[in-house]
Amino acid sequence: MPFLRDEGLGVRAISTNFRHNEQIRISPVFLIDEKEVKIGSTPTNEALRRAREVGLDLVEVAPTARPPVCRIMDYGKWRYQQQKKEDRSRASSRAGQLKELKLKTVRIGDHDLMIKINHAKEFLKEGNKVQFTLQFKGREMAHLELGRTLFSKIKTELFLVSKVERDAKMEGRRMTLVLQPDHKAPGTKPPGSPGATVPAGGRPSPMGAGSRLNIPAPAPAAAAPVQRPEPATR
Repeated sequence: MPFLRDEGLGVRAISTNFRHNEQIRISPVFLIDEKEVKIGSTPTNEALRRAREVGLDLVEVAPTARPPVCRIMDYGKWRYQQQKKEDRSRASSRAGQLKELKLKTVRIGDHDLMIKINHAKEFLKEGNKVQFTLQFKGREMAHLELGRTLFSKIKTELFLVSKVERDAKMEGRRMTLVLQPDHKAPGTKPPGSPGATVPAGGRPSPMGAGSRLNIPAPAPAAAAPVQRPEPATR
């Protein structure tokens, strides 16, 4: 059946499982060919033969019609396209939410941190914003710089799929960071990292000019000797 129904709830979903080829028992059928031309009432054996001649399937798309409506199509390709549409629809219905990931201590291990980062990456790819919430316990409040360092690492790891909406901010004993989706070209470097592009209007420091060409910096000029006046002779 083309529709799945919940009792009292109406139509719930559309099925992609249609009878096709030898599964179609009723004859005749109303045939629509591979070019979407309406052929009309056709014996099922004849419709199936026409489908095989062009290397496609005979699919019963309207089983409740009389006679049933059948189309000649690539059934496998059609099911794949319908599944992709369904996946995109589900992703778009989940997008635009704020997802929170909690870090219970500033001393979180690298493995546990990467698990959080990978979750964040998936949320961002789906179009969601992500808030990291870092909880400080006891004496950890004396080391807020460890939290900022942790958030800097998170921002670097997620640079290709995000940008900062609200940077690290203390709220009581919690530090929060909010990232929003921003997909960048592969290979883009974070600002300030080796090989990063100089921002428009920015200039390299004169002291750093030629540093990547291995040109040695000129030696500082030697100071001129101070000449002392000779004592006058009598």
